[in-house]
Parts: sequence; C-alpha cells; structure tokens
Amino acid sequence: MSFAELGLSEAIVRAVTENGYTQPTPIQAQAIPAVLKGSDLMAGAQTGTGKTAGFTLPMLQRLSGGARPAPRSVRALVLTPTRELAAQVEESVRTYAKYLKLSSAVIFGGVNINPQIQRLERGVDILVATPGRLLDLLQQGAVNLKHVEILVLDEADRMLDMGFIRDIRRVLAALPPARQNLLFSATFSDEIKALADDLLNHPAMIEVARRNSTVEVISQKIHPVDRDKKHLLLTHLIKERHWFQVLIFTRTKHGANKLVEQLGKAGISAMAIHGNKSQAARTRALAEFKSAALQVLVATDIAARGIDIDQLPHVVNYDLPNVPEDYVHRIGRTGRAGATGEAVSLVCVDENGLLRDIERFTRREIPREVIEGFEPDPSAKPQPIQLRSQDHRQRSGGRPSQRPHSPARTQQGQPASHRSPGGADQRKPTGKTGPGKEIARTPGAGSSSQKTQPRRAPALLSQPAANANSHKRRSGQR
Repeated sequence: MSFAELGLSEAIVRAVTENGYTQPTPIQAQAIPAVLKGSDLMAGAQTGTGKTAGFTLPMLQRLSGGARPAPRSVRALVLTPTRELAAQVEESVRTYAKYLKLSSAVIFGGVNINPQIQRLERGVDILVATPGRLLDLLQQGAVNLKHVEILVLDEADRMLDMGFIRDIRRVLAALPPARQNLLFSATFSDEIKALADDLLNHPAMIEVARRNSTVEVISQKIHPVDRDKKHLLLTHLIKERHWFQVLIFTRTKHGANKLVEQLGKAGISAMAIHGNKSQAARTRALAEFKSAALQVLVATDIAARGIDIDQLPHVVNYDLPNVPEDYVHRIGRTGRAGATGEAVSLVCVDENGLLRDIERFTRREIPREVIEGFEPDPSAKPQPIQLRSQDHRQRSGGRPSQRPHSPARTQQGQPASHRSPGGADQRKPTGKTGPGKEIARTPGAGSSSQKTQPRRAPALLSQPAANANSHKRRSGQR
C-alpha cells in the first residue's frame, strides 16, 4: 500500500516522498483513513511506530480545503506533554505541509512568551502546544480556540502521568463542542479509558501492538552489577563495544550530572538534559547528540520525551525506572521506524523488585548476561530506593493547579523563536523537561459537560489485544 492509496492528496504524498518514505506503517495505514472520515479516534501504538504521521498527514488533508474563519483563530490544536515532543510534531507538520497553504506554530513554557504572542497574532492553522503555556496565552487573550476543528491529544498517557488532567480539561472548556477528537496513547490504562469516555464521541479504535508490549525489533538485555560499579561497567561497555550515540537514562537529575562527570573523566564526551538545565543548554545538547558530535546523552525520563533519531543504536537504563511504563517509553527511543536497536539495563540488587514489575508489565523475561570482571557480589543486601524522588515528584513541570496564572512566571528563560526545539512545559517552582522520522521506509472534543450525545463502545478497526492488568500510575507533583 502507498500513501496515495490511503486517500492523501498529491501535494502531501509529494512532500512525504521527498523525505524518502513510500509505504505507511501499520498505525498510519489504519489511522489515516479513519481520520479522513472525520470520526473521533482512539489509537494505541508503541512509540516509534509512526503515530505522529498517523494524525499529521490526514489532519493536513482535512484542513487544506478551508481557511481560518477569524483572525488569530486556530483550526487544529495538538497537545503534547513535553517541549521536545511539541517541537518534533510541529517540525513534521511543516515538513508535510510544504506544498500546502497552511501555517503552523509551536508554543511551550520555559522561554519568553512575547515572541509566541507575536506569532499567534499573525494567525496559525495548526498550533502544537504544551498545556500550561497554552493556558497562559488563553488567559491573556493571545489565542482564539473557538474555531478549532480538530483536537489531538498526543501521548495522552504521559500527560496524565504528569498531572496535566486539570489543564487539559480547562483547555477543553475553551474549545467548540463540534470538532473531531483524536487521542493517541502508548498504553491504555483505566485513566486513559476514562478520559476517552469523556472526550470522544462514537470513536473508532485502533491498536496495532499488544498492550504494554515492547517493540520487537529492540534487543533487550540485563547486566547484573553492584551499585558502586555501574559507572565502571558502563564505561567498559562503551569503550570495548565501540558504542556511539548512546542515550542513557538515570532516575534523578543529580544522578545524571554525576554520571556525565564520571564519563568525562574516562574520556567519553557526554552531556545531560533534565529539568534543571536551561532550555538553551537542553537544545544544544540535543542538537549535538542528533548530529553525532556528542557520544553520550544522559537524560531523566521527562527530558527525553520527543527525542527522535533515526537508527539510534543504543539505549541504556543506568537506573531502572520507578514506573514500568517508563521502561517501554525509554527503550522506544531506539528501534524506531523499523530500525533495529539495543536496550541494555544495568541492574543492582536494589532494583530487583523494579525489574520484576517491568517483566510483569511487558509480559516477557529479559535475558541476563553477567560481564566478566563485573560479577555482582552474591552477599550484597538491597538498599531501599526512594521511589517518590524529587525528580518524580516534579515530573510535570507544569504549574501547580492551585496557583493563579502569573505572566511574570511565564516569561522566564532564554528568548526563542516559535520553532526552537525544546521538553516539558516548564515553569517555576517545579521546572521540567528530522522531520518525518516516524514514517517507516518499509511496511512493518469537549469535556463531559459539553457532551449531549449518548456514547457507545468504540468500533474496532483492528483486532484488539487482550486486556492487560492496569498498572497504578503516580502523578508527579505539579
């Protein structure tokens, strides 16, 4: 099947083809026709399977025949949890709208709000935003959402994890009740189902990967090691196996900084991205890593959202995540768009419980391999891990919901254009963190108070997977 056969216009297919892509991924092959029909959609797919293009391409098609009904109005709104992901989505929009007369913009916190206001004054057809900064602009009257035709919630599960549900509902209250709603999520928890029930009317449902599964093209491995030898083992693996472009996850921001220092002493170029880093520093680190000028990028979970690199070969869990879903998101940074990848986890005795949770969640046992010279001490006793660490409590980077809006707080950070890459909607006191990369080269809405129509169960467009036991998530402190 080609993109033209999915009903996309010649202008869109031309832009896609120019980027070297000819065949849609499974999520795209099912989502694009469903969106073109104008129905609401609930879609589940693993990260790296092409879900961004799954809603971007048909959204462009539906908007290409119309025009903005009012000055400063927005016709399509895409909400994402992080700055990096917002920048990535808007970059894809610009790439595929190359031959269309449609404009787009991206807005997020952590940067000067004034250039964003000026951009919105000129009007945009498609706005990609993080929830907190969008609410700031709404309060100031800088954006008009009364004419939104299409709403997309991208990585909805992550937005709920980060505590954005109240912000999302406030945004929904500013939208017209008559619109198309598209919800994309890597996992279908009970919370996601509840949100979908409030948001979607008579939705179609697509699920192209088994729930809570990990991408099959990723080779996963566990290296047992003592906690105080992790950095030595990591250095050994990078040097002996000649790893380059390695994305490493730590549990905390302090741990990320310490690891960068240790790698630097070993002669390995590394930089960290996390919520305490300025937007300029995060953007520079990500750019150097993508261009292969930087060997290692160390990140906390939230800062890594939106990292999209073709054929990223290695992901390392220096610390296992506290939440099993985060393991799926982490290793999904590799093995994207049909490429193969390797995910390695360094596990000490403290993390055996977290490992069991991950294997239960993903329904697979991850192979173990002890590296010679780094055999773990069999007499080592586990020490408690502070699960609700400061990093985890501050995951969202969004405003505390009980605080009033404050324009002064929204103008922090370095000035940036509306197209600057960036991660999570960041504001004090709890700041956080290639176009078309998600199209494979080979196959592979309103709140409940606004709704008056009766709801029914989603129509299945693909064979659903068996229900997985829902895993209790913990929202971070807002």
